[in-house]
Amino acid sequence: MECLRQVKSRWRVCVWSSKWRMCVWSRPAAQALVLCLLTFGVVLPVLCHQLLYSYYFFRPWYLEPRSEQVLRDSYRRGQEALRFWQEATAPTFQTHPEPHLLVTVVTARRTEGRNYHYLLQVMQQLAGLLASCRGQHCAQVLLCDVESSPQGNEDAALLEGRFQMVRRSAEEKRRRISEEVNTFEREKRDYVFCLQKGWELRPQNVVVLEDDAWPRPDFFRVIQNLLSRSFSRGSLYIKLYHPERLQSYWNPEPYRLLEWLGLGLLTSSLLLQVLPYCSSFSHTPRHLLFLSLYVMVLVELVGRHYLLELRRASPQLYAVSPATECCTPAMLFPGNSSVRAAHYLDGSFCVKGNAKDLLLFHMARSVPGERAHSLEPNLVTHIGAYSSVRPNPVKPSLL
Repeated sequence: MECLRQVKSRWRVCVWSSKWRMCVWSRPAAQALVLCLLTFGVVLPVLCHQLLYSYYFFRPWYLEPRSEQVLRDSYRRGQEALRFWQEATAPTFQTHPEPHLLVTVVTARRTEGRNYHYLLQVMQQLAGLLASCRGQHCAQVLLCDVESSPQGNEDAALLEGRFQMVRRSAEEKRRRISEEVNTFEREKRDYVFCLQKGWELRPQNVVVLEDDAWPRPDFFRVIQNLLSRSFSRGSLYIKLYHPERLQSYWNPEPYRLLEWLGLGLLTSSLLLQVLPYCSSFSHTPRHLLFLSLYVMVLVELVGRHYLLELRRASPQLYAVSPATECCTPAMLFPGNSSVRAAHYLDGSFCVKGNAKDLLLFHMARSVPGERAHSLEPNLVTHIGAYSSVRPNPVKPSLL
């Protein structure tokens, strides 16, 4: 009996000893589990449930009120812009032969959302930015009114005499109205018309803005920085806007996956220099892999858009990457590339699923020697909740 008790005692000691060793060995795993549960289950939901471009954004509660608030703010700015241009005297902006930078604003009449006066908002912002150049000639502005309907474009008419403006001739308007083409082809032809009219001024560089692309305060400073970089001279175009909802890392753009992986490895390496002093994490491949995945998931769930916003601290920090497909609210055409873009577009026919943005993207990829880029973060804010060329929802939404 005594021998049996000793065996049982030794067995219990061995069991508790093995459990203790297992507990000690799995301590980093337990820490990792607790860290993930706290981060992704508690902290991020509390901090990010109101962030529009975060995975944690709680749409049922916040999307509709946020959308309505944005519409109210845009309406207020539109009415303020209307009063501003009604009371403003003709500005002293002069035209220059062969301007260094020509900003062409493409505009058409809106059947819906006319009281938001998107064009007047954009032109008021441009006027303020041009006035802040402090004696320097930032850019020349060309307003390209592509409206052909008898009603005309009231907002463009209000700006006549204040900015240089181009329109189609009466014969061209009649021909355009009689043409039976789809909306995408008509939009492309309007874009080509404005590119060609802008080039008649012989600018050194061209920016084309749609009339609902509101320039951010550092608009001209960033563009000048872009034009000073060597890559721009070989670019067909540089996109200045990409929808925020499409800026995530989990995206088919290959460069973003590399950026995502690099961010995870760099941040995890820095963390491992600190963590050993306050936890059982050490600089091992296993811990490096875990922390890299942890950081990558964290920034994706919070939203890459908010990480990009940190780059606004300086024009030099804006990132340039290969061009994305969607969209054309704001495009920079360095040198004479606007002529080439107009030629490419004019030689193709647009249909649904192959609009002008996709045409330009495919041209940049398929034509030898052509390249195209995108700027991040966005240099303009898309304020147009109501489209001038496509059907509009009853209640516009931010997402």
